[in-house]
Amino acid sequence: MSAASRNALFLTNTLSRKKEAFIPQNPPHVGLYVCGPTVYSDVHLGNVRSFTTFDVLYRWLTHIGYSVRYVRNITDVGHLVDDVDAGEDKIAKRARLERLEPMEIVQKYTNGFHDVMRLFNLKNPSIEPTATAHLIEQIKMVERIIANGYAYEVNGSVYFDVPKFAATHSYGELSGRKIDELMANTRDTEGQEEKRSPLDFAIWKKAEAGHLMHWPSPWGEGFPGWHLECSVMSTKYLGQTFDIHGGGMDLKFPHHECEIAQSVAADGVNPVRYWMHGNMLTVNGRKMAKSEGNGFTPEELLTGNHKLLERGYSPMTVRFFMLQCHYASTLDFSNEAMQASEKGLEKLRAAMVTLGKLKPGAADGMDVAAFEDACYAAMNDDLNTPIMIAQLFDGVRVINSVNDGKAELTAASIERLKQVYSTMMVDVLGIREEEKKGDDSLTTDLMGVLLKMRADAKANKDFATSDRIRDTLAAIGVTIKDTKEGTIWEHA
Repeated sequence: MSAASRNALFLTNTLSRKKEAFIPQNPPHVGLYVCGPTVYSDVHLGNVRSFTTFDVLYRWLTHIGYSVRYVRNITDVGHLVDDVDAGEDKIAKRARLERLEPMEIVQKYTNGFHDVMRLFNLKNPSIEPTATAHLIEQIKMVERIIANGYAYEVNGSVYFDVPKFAATHSYGELSGRKIDELMANTRDTEGQEEKRSPLDFAIWKKAEAGHLMHWPSPWGEGFPGWHLECSVMSTKYLGQTFDIHGGGMDLKFPHHECEIAQSVAADGVNPVRYWMHGNMLTVNGRKMAKSEGNGFTPEELLTGNHKLLERGYSPMTVRFFMLQCHYASTLDFSNEAMQASEKGLEKLRAAMVTLGKLKPGAADGMDVAAFEDACYAAMNDDLNTPIMIAQLFDGVRVINSVNDGKAELTAASIERLKQVYSTMMVDVLGIREEEKKGDDSLTTDLMGVLLKMRADAKANKDFATSDRIRDTLAAIGVTIKDTKEGTIWEHA
């Protein structure tokens, strides 16, 4: 199969399976939108898995020749406490707890998010818009929805009329929800008295007295609905209809369902050709949740400072572990699984080193072209990273056999095999080289991350976290000292 034919398969294969149509432009362009973080708390492992999935998608589309505009937003107007229409904005709530301005909270956790993305080798998006920078566009979309008869204003809040929209449109199609069943399962909650239907959701919410984040609008001082933000930012930068929208499985309903409804109600166009949803991460078979005490932060993963961790793991071990499971499947985290991934990653890295030392022979003990096609076929089959990794492990056996003198590869095949492994491991999976334990460069990088976390904690008077980082480092023989010139560290 030619490279051009092989590389055209990803979107056509995947989208035909989903009964969607995709006609690439010439030259081929892809618009990719991923729901980014709401910046009111630290990034946890489940978030890392979701963003890693779409990082690999971005890498793969770019590798096979698409020009990708990758948009990943920052939600800097927090969700309401119940994630629907009532309660306190989560960013404002965090600002009260930490005695900071809301935008200080936004900056703090945005910086932390970027630190984590760099730690796990995730590429920067093409555009990273924020909700607060697009308030004018959000107000304009609300006005269009009202003008088209699908929203109504009550006491300064604007609600989307779900039953009216569903009467003529397929509300619930993405998530498989039926409006009759949704109505039957609704319950009375605070603030519902303003709505015509309990299914209706706020696209603009009146700011009550004391609400810290609010802006002027035709309906009074208020703030945008969570669902509205993504509808506006995605279509502003990718057009009224774009190719791929990604996010976690938990966002399919109501968030993504509401995004579709808003865009159709405002502009008469279904905005997304293809939806991709990453599945959840469990820990020892249980859903990751704060209430379970099984949510890991990057700091805890690196140091092993958590009751469920036997020891710390490197960022690339964590990334490799995540990619050994298909993005749409549930992934279960355990120390056994992490340690198996650590060994597997080392095996692949050792094979790549061995590959660089092989002496060419006169014959080929492997069809390298077929091997390469199999790797591409796995990735083109709905981003099937575990199958592609399995192909790489199959290749390791051949590499080791050649190294042991039990098989041969010609010089041309060795060079092609080097390229395949480099492409798949480094360019596509994003597995960067990590120096062995004790090497100065790795130690310096990791210490920089930890000291930045400690500095942020101290600046925000979170002395418990600051002391925990100091004490954890001391336990492994690292002493840190705060001086006028900054924080210094030394290893015993």
